[in-house]
Amino acid sequence: MVLRAQGADPGAVRERSPVLVALAERAVIEGNALIEPCVARVARAIEAIRRRRVCLEGGGALNGPLVSHRLAGATEVVALVVTIGAGLDDRVSEVLPQEPGFGLALNGFGSAATEALAVAAGAEVMTEAAGRGLNATLPMSPGMIGWAVAEGQRQILDLLGEAGGHLRLTADSVMLPRKSLSMIMGLGQDVTTGGRVCDCCSLRDRCRLRPAR
Repeated sequence: MVLRAQGADPGAVRERSPVLVALAERAVIEGNALIEPCVARVARAIEAIRRRRVCLEGGGALNGPLVSHRLAGATEVVALVVTIGAGLDDRVSEVLPQEPGFGLALNGFGSAATEALAVAAGAEVMTEAAGRGLNATLPMSPGMIGWAVAEGQRQILDLLGEAGGHLRLTADSVMLPRKSLSMIMGLGQDVTTGGRVCDCCSLRDRCRLRPAR
């Protein structure tokens, strides 16, 4: 996962670059001591779904063609943000000038850890939904086709309110801590399930991390 997060083919790296493998293994050991995993989430009932707008009970909305399409049939939406904290990013900034290879591996570990935390959080939502007799959509994140980053990030943080108090956005809509990921999932008996998150990604045709079909 660390090697993939750096845009590398793990099999090829293991055959040709044992040094990079060693750096990745070192990054896993050091990185695990630096992360502070945290998940913030909130569930809101859906009041109405219009052309490009999902209106939520109690006020608030999600806007964009992606969310209005993918949340069709949902009765509620769960907004989540996962983060591993700022400690790893601080360490990357510290070591990168002296040890670029290790700095990149450590950054790759941070990206992989954030993704793993997001997958685990999404799986927990699905398990809880199943226990209530509901299905869950695939996770949707700002930046996917039909949901602009600037718009989506702010919508999610507004929904989280105090639960997301430890997170903030830069002027460019980048979340801080940087190793964070935001997403929503729709719940309901009639929501569309299955498919792949990659199908909604703007990088789907040129991503080196894209899984084989």
